[in-house]
Amino acid sequence: MTTAVSALGLLFASHLSAAAETIKFGVTAGPHAQIAEALKPIAKAKGLDIEVVEFSDGALIDPATNDGDLDANGFQHTPYLDQQNADRGLNLVSVGRTVLLPMAGYSRKYKSLDALPDGAQVSVPNDPSNEGRALKLLEAGGIIKLTPGSTFKATELDIIENPRNIKIIPMETAQLPRSLEDVDFSVITSHFALSAGLVPKRDGLLVEDELSQYFCLIGVAEKNKDAPWVKTLVESYQSPEVKQFIETTFKGNVIAGW
Repeated sequence: MTTAVSALGLLFASHLSAAAETIKFGVTAGPHAQIAEALKPIAKAKGLDIEVVEFSDGALIDPATNDGDLDANGFQHTPYLDQQNADRGLNLVSVGRTVLLPMAGYSRKYKSLDALPDGAQVSVPNDPSNEGRALKLLEAGGIIKLTPGSTFKATELDIIENPRNIKIIPMETAQLPRSLEDVDFSVITSHFALSAGLVPKRDGLLVEDELSQYFCLIGVAEKNKDAPWVKTLVESYQSPEVKQFIETTFKGNVIAGW
């Protein structure tokens, strides 16, 4: 009897081990990390344990996913992923859309775009996937005009009209909130803005519309894209519970993409 019970216990434990799967999910600190924590119980109820691995430097996340140190990540938009794949020789793919963190322009010195002076210093992200995004936002605000047909890969060379003679100052994205003390205007992604206490809907003088190209995504190594846990991860992320968490927590400053 004891042997039979022991065997049954081992069989049950073996079944649990086979049923439960654990993945490492890489995110940046701030909204992405908060959402990942809200995601964990939803995924667990579906048989997937998620270990959230938080990074202060997002540039490390894709290589770690490509190398297998992480199973998946949730922090970037498509242009950034494409740039990482091209620049670093990675082989990552998107398996699902997550959230939009709107880019916005802020100022400590002025209360409106109209108040920006001639020759204003404007800081923008210096990485290619976000610098063009910032320039497109400045164009939408009527501050500059870009070459017709310019994509989100636009650079300063694409500026054809600059009536206020603004000076574009590219810098590391994480430094942009601090630059507000020194520049007249700064275009900042919501990830870094929210972490610095800046709220797009409250503080932004110019706020990005819902640009589908800049919705964030869940990224995995291409070899894993059809793994069963990937489907569970995406379904868990794109659940009503996670969407409600986003809407309640961020009040429109982070937008669910499903």
